[in-house]
Amino acid sequence: MKKIPQRMCVACKARRDKSELLRVVLLPDGHTELDPTGKMPGRGAYVCKDEDCIAQALKANRFQRGLKTQVDSDTVEQLKTIYPNKEQR
Repeated sequence: MKKIPQRMCVACKARRDKSELLRVVLLPDGHTELDPTGKMPGRGAYVCKDEDCIAQALKANRFQRGLKTQVDSDTVEQLKTIYPNKEQR
């Protein structure tokens, strides 16, 4: 049986399969991006593919803590457009 990698959501702290989470990666050049494949090189922070978890992570600056750097505004906007807040609808 093949072992499925587990990761923890930065917002709700739940452990889930890596494929069930969305990864934001800090690239070696210092920029941040969404990593849909989960295979880009660099430090990663994971969040559930749930609008509540993403909103909580953005509001509490959890990505900045997990990646130990500021998250690019383009990455934040991508997260907001892919998984919009309930208030924005």
